[in-house]
Amino acid sequence: MKKLAIIGFGASAIGFLKGFIEDRKNEKFIVDVYEKGENIETSGFGGLKYDGKLFISKEMGGDLEIPLNIQKKVVEYYLIKSGYAEKKNNGTLILSEKLERGNSFENEQLYRKFYDAGFEPIISHFFHLGTDILTETVKNIYKEFLETKNINFKFGEEVTKVLPSEKQVIVISNKSEESYDNVIIAVGRRGHKLVNNLVKDHPELVLSNDKVDLGIRYELPNHVVEDLNKEMYEFKIRLKTKTGYIVRTFCNNPSGEVTLEKYDDFVTVNGHANSDKKTHNTNFAILVTHSFTQPFNDPIGYGSYISKLSNILAGGDKVILQCYEDFKNSKRTKKLGRVEPTLNPNFYILGDLNLALPRRTIESIIDFLERLEKVIQGITYPDNLLYGAEVKFYANKINNEHFGNIKIVGDCSGWTRSITYATGHGYIVSKNIE
Repeated sequence: MKKLAIIGFGASAIGFLKGFIEDRKNEKFIVDVYEKGENIETSGFGGLKYDGKLFISKEMGGDLEIPLNIQKKVVEYYLIKSGYAEKKNNGTLILSEKLERGNSFENEQLYRKFYDAGFEPIISHFFHLGTDILTETVKNIYKEFLETKNINFKFGEEVTKVLPSEKQVIVISNKSEESYDNVIIAVGRRGHKLVNNLVKDHPELVLSNDKVDLGIRYELPNHVVEDLNKEMYEFKIRLKTKTGYIVRTFCNNPSGEVTLEKYDDFVTVNGHANSDKKTHNTNFAILVTHSFTQPFNDPIGYGSYISKLSNILAGGDKVILQCYEDFKNSKRTKKLGRVEPTLNPNFYILGDLNLALPRRTIESIIDFLERLEKVIQGITYPDNLLYGAEVKFYANKINNEHFGNIKIVGDCSGWTRSITYATGHGYIVSKNIE
């Protein structure tokens, strides 16, 4: 019987296992799933740990062509496992009334309103599980896989090296060394060290590595964006600003909370929303895409440097919080106004993000918000809040045809950047394993 290893248990691994089991390939393979977390509760699900926002769209989520029928299958799977949906014998999917969902920019009047202001509205169907529900959803999925024939989980094993060869692939972890016929690397963006180690020995794997998104997490009172939140839950827009940089909104959280995202040696800011526990604020990311040219080849290093700089200015493992008017006028915030932060006060200091973010990034964010004010009155209230830095890393875009028996899937492949697309990528790759 053949042996297959999956490194990491997140969205892309879930998609791969779903497709693998669906085709009964687990009857021909012994599958070992390596996860550095000590148990399912402490595993680093990456995007699966925050918010649980799913979508079906051709216009966002990655650079792969994920067919809509696969996106729908993936989303339905999560909804059923969350308890928010039930599939009848006739194939009809019944959604719970408690499920928060919306259709982004299917309202033609709203679409034109943003379009006429220069924005590119992104059409999508959204489903919001909530951080609390998503954690239980992943546990339910894990239980299903745990009870499936020939699927073994190796918790507390961090894979440090993958050694390719034509016949067998050697997987070296902190506890063992094993040989496999096939290896699926599904470590997400946080597992870039493992992928980078492989790339160092095989630079021909990389198709491109020139992008990083720098920006901030924006927080404002619910009532400013109440109509948009009710209409579509998440509004996704892009704008080419006066700097020439593309700026986009990301991860809108009505009645949500701002949180920290912790990496090995720095912290950034993020946001989420629970299904039950609500706040009076909405938060979302404003991200500026930076594309570099040769000889630059380290976008992760660049984004990490900006993040560390903001941490240094904040005095350690903290982020900077600033009011919009102060940010616009390059002044340090010393006192907050009407908007009460949802991030724990122990995790931020009042400061000046102009000392951490590059000038063109700052100009792009200000241009984006000032033009958005023409569409959403109140978006630039002087005491709205900016947290920084928020950084979204793009992994090296990998050539998955290079090795026949090693596939790199999900966000660590550089081809996806969402739960739906990462899961769909794993699902598609599973179909080609024989």
